[in-house]
Amino acid sequence: MIQMKCRVLLFVKKNMPCVKMMKLSPSPDLNPLDYAIWSILMEKACQKPHPNVESLKRALKKAWKGITLVDLVKIVDNFPKRFQACIDANGGHFE
Repeated sequence: MIQMKCRVLLFVKKNMPCVKMMKLSPSPDLNPLDYAIWSILMEKACQKPHPNVESLKRALKKAWKGITLVDLVKIVDNFPKRFQACIDANGGHFE
């Protein structure tokens, strides 16, 4: 999984030279973990109630491992639209 994520970062660096690799944005609207990854994890790991924390941890780890390169590419491809929406909202919240 780490190799796939590294491949996405390398793809962005190679094909989007104007984008500097930077720290995650503090804005949840521009942070892929907030606007995409958490919803994927919740959808996959929280389909049923868990009897305990260990069960939830296992489900989250399984969901994390299930995130594909295709998922990551979609998230990266969506970023320019999100960035423009943020600009259009003058840095405020947007959907």
